Amino acid sequence: MNVYRNSPVAACFLVALIISLVVNFSYLLLLVVNQNDVRPGHGRWHDIVSIVATGRLSMSVDGFGYIVTENGDSIYVDRPSIRRLDLKDGDILEVQASSQPQYPDSHYIMRHVNLRNGLPFDYGALYNGTSRLAETMYQILYYLAVSFVMLLVMNRRRPNGKWVISWRRSAVCAVIIVITYFLAPITLRYTGETILLYQGYNMLDFVVMTKCVFIFVVVLLYSQMYILLSQRQQVVLENERLTNENLTTKYNMLVNQINPHFFFNSLNSLSMLVREKDEKRALKYIDQLSYTFRYTTQNGNNAEMVSLHDELQFADAYCYLYKIRYADKIFFDFDIDESYMDWTLPALSLQPLIENAVKHNAITSKNPFHVRIYAEEEYLVVANERRPMLEPQIGTGTGLKNLGSRNKLILGRDIEIISNDREFIVKLPLKRPSANNK
Repeated sequence: MNVYRNSPVAACFLVALIISLVVNFSYLLLLVVNQNDVRPGHGRWHDIVSIVATGRLSMSVDGFGYIVTENGDSIYVDRPSIRRLDLKDGDILEVQASSQPQYPDSHYIMRHVNLRNGLPFDYGALYNGTSRLAETMYQILYYLAVSFVMLLVMNRRRPNGKWVISWRRSAVCAVIIVITYFLAPITLRYTGETILLYQGYNMLDFVVMTKCVFIFVVVLLYSQMYILLSQRQQVVLENERLTNENLTTKYNMLVNQINPHFFFNSLNSLSMLVREKDEKRALKYIDQLSYTFRYTTQNGNNAEMVSLHDELQFADAYCYLYKIRYADKIFFDFDIDESYMDWTLPALSLQPLIENAVKHNAITSKNPFHVRIYAEEEYLVVANERRPMLEPQIGTGTGLKNLGSRNKLILGRDIEIISNDREFIVKLPLKRPSANNK
């Protein structure tokens, strides 16, 4: 897996080399009969040699000929054989010949020349025969190139980064394997000549066919196996990424618990109440501040879910601190049906949304600021109208990103954000309580 990710071309080449060696040296594939009983320009003998005869070759103006034997029979010799074997009109030939099984009354056909003009016919003298080593290298390199190209076609990553078996790619590989079959190198038995399969008369070579089908099947199976392993690895990496983001989120929440800016603002608000000698509100402020810090301390490192009831109690205390700080300039409107109170969500989901709403909007006494918190279907919605500030604070987006990562990790669902010129809305997914908890 690591080899493929770092160097996919090298991995494809390695797999292609293994496939090529298997198709050329596998004992199971060699069990297919491949004795190459061929003559120049032809494939296997598919009919049985029935006679050995001697006669004079008589050639026609069209290029083919007949061997007329002593008893008056004639043996047909086709043009390619005459051309390849360099036969001449009037040659005395001893040949092996057979009839065509499908045409029992037709002429015999020459299959092999034994003697010409009384001398043994040397096929090897007609061609520069290929050595056994060269023949083997041709086969290995040819099937290596074919396998390599097919692997590159099948295992190229899509633009969207996904790995899937494409029927279109499979069809391309099928076309490649068909072309491969007809361009496969074969070596003729008598001459030692290496030719391409399509150059012979016999287009049905079971060994080449077996090799091509084997390569096609192995490439498809390998591609499917790699895709499954790659998808599994991507899931593992995604889980690790979400886990790391969750740890970062927990760290950020712990930092926010002792945020000096928030802490000093809270103390300033408390100091204002004390100076005003508003004992009742000062005591309530201390209770709400204490509850806020206690809740964040208990749940800041908690990846579990909390009930909406508990989260709203925290939000109410947290919002009270802002209402004291901004006097009558800010209002938080909660509108949540009691039926949602047992639903759950990740702890401290509301805190960054309330903080962002206050931080990024202008709040004045002439134009009080409202934050609406309500339940809608399977979501808890936090909405506020946009109030551009004279000197807007540029946010990093980390809070919303971390909130989305936490929801995706814990609930498997991301938050929804609706932002336009008039309002900013964030929808937090809620988990319905199980029947056992009702």
